[in-house]
Amino acid sequence: MPERTAAAGHPYQSLTPDVVMDALASVGLFGDGRQMALSSYENRVYQLHLEDGGVVVVKFYRPQRWSDAQILEEHGFAQALMDAEIPVVGPLVLQGSTLHHFGDFAFSVSPWRGGRLPELDDPDVLEWVGRFLARIHAVGAVQPFEHRPALDLASFGMASREWLLAHDQVPLDVQSRWAQASQQALDLIAGHACLTGAPSQGEAIQRIRLHGDCHPGNILWTPLELPASAGPGPHFVDLDDARMGPVVQDLWMLLSGDRQQRARQLGTLVDGYEQFRPFDRRELALIEPLRTLRLLHYSAWLARRWDDPTFPRHFPWFGSSDYWQGQVQMLQEQIEAMQEEPLVV
Repeated sequence: MPERTAAAGHPYQSLTPDVVMDALASVGLFGDGRQMALSSYENRVYQLHLEDGGVVVVKFYRPQRWSDAQILEEHGFAQALMDAEIPVVGPLVLQGSTLHHFGDFAFSVSPWRGGRLPELDDPDVLEWVGRFLARIHAVGAVQPFEHRPALDLASFGMASREWLLAHDQVPLDVQSRWAQASQQALDLIAGHACLTGAPSQGEAIQRIRLHGDCHPGNILWTPLELPASAGPGPHFVDLDDARMGPVVQDLWMLLSGDRQQRARQLGTLVDGYEQFRPFDRRELALIEPLRTLRLLHYSAWLARRWDDPTFPRHFPWFGSSDYWQGQVQMLQEQIEAMQEEPLVV
């Protein structure tokens, strides 16, 4: 396997603190010098304090990932959600636009919102989140994305597998077993028309605009006992992965534990969800296929980003034979899971 080192001269290496401040000043906001890098690998995100006492979050989009049209579609979706009084943190309109450019970077500025991870073992919290997800999806179903891609077998599964094999990312001692397991997993997923775009018998499962990456880290929870300008409860952040896809994509990543625990959590989420919008039970059969696609996509994502110096630093275990042997085992477990009866709620 080729030596895995980060390439010199990655675009983000030029994103110095002075460049961040200058970019902010270019849209009429002036920092007081305090800035803090927030946790983000795909983009670069900073919290900045302003001279007037305000606090904002500035996101510099990864070059060449999204087009301006795709970013603006994300911003438009966020604005539609905020217009519907859904607690989504979207970008500010500055100088007539939500998307700005400085040097080689596209960036946006959002208000800062505090909060903590939601306590998803609390049924009341899960039900509350379910209600807001239904409201997000009600807006998402109004119209499709025109420029952003769909979450499907081709983009998340087949393209990921082909890229990893074509670029010799899987060590030779594991490659055959990983290739076999990944192909077997994709063959099982191909039976789900919603994820392939193929015609389906009967009424098709609806694909709508989604949050796309609705894991607990992208929900900021403000407890009732703490003051918050946007009100208590959940606040959804980071629509960077917003795509077209099945509704259940925004639910399954909030589940954890054994099968019984996940079924109970999902039932509570759906109870809240159905207070605002019906949930199609056929989508329960998509949970394990979607989990498998995310598994394949994650490996390809790490490999494709290896020229970014932050990736070798934060994921030093990636690319080893042990890593890929673990991936084979997880794929085999997913193959078994996809052949089991889906969760019931």
